Amino acid sequence: MSINQQAMPILSLKRNISTYQKPLVEIQNVVATAGLNQRLALDAILKVTPGATFNPARFPGLVYKLKKPKTTTLLFSSGKMVCTGAKSTRSARTAIARVISELRGNGVIIIANPTMEIQNVVASGDLHGTIDLENVAERLFRAMYEPEQFPGLVYRMTKPYAVFLVFASGKIVCTGTKTETDVNLAVESLLDTLELNGLISFHKPPYPNDTGFTELLNETPLLQT
Repeated sequence: MSINQQAMPILSLKRNISTYQKPLVEIQNVVATAGLNQRLALDAILKVTPGATFNPARFPGLVYKLKKPKTTTLLFSSGKMVCTGAKSTRSARTAIARVISELRGNGVIIIANPTMEIQNVVASGDLHGTIDLENVAERLFRAMYEPEQFPGLVYRMTKPYAVFLVFASGKIVCTGTKTETDVNLAVESLLDTLELNGLISFHKPPYPNDTGFTELLNETPLLQT
């Protein structure tokens, strides 16, 4: 097990914009909740809602799936709703609004509009480099690496708040944020910290290759005078 003891200095310099490829980030799941501020008769909703499932002996919530946006929403008798599977915060909010609209269309009385809140945005990414996880764990504050139990390093960022799984291949998983903007800021901050402290070795970019780069130089106006 490797757990750091000192915080890594965070440098104020920005990394060189010519350094290889921009990190790839993709939203995988957005979790949103809503409160209807009223009780729901789940058995009655099940009877009028095609495709919904409800088995209280196994799970106390009614499962309501949408094809567009492709999401799964759990409804509880307390009036609480949990939406998962959305690929953006906008889609999550749209899904909850659509579920409520369909319930009303099926004769379910919803007294007021719900209070919605994004709880978690989960994203995956690729930093396009090789990362020395042992070194990162020793130098990066709030980092933990236990390779005998899990091949990834866990890093907790405070600003913006995010929890990362970091792999030696440069692949990452980011969770704990509540907006797409915070996801991008967190990934950029992580990459800055790794690069400025020499903890990541970048892969050679697929382009320009030697031939392509030569052709690019030959087409540059400054070299044609």
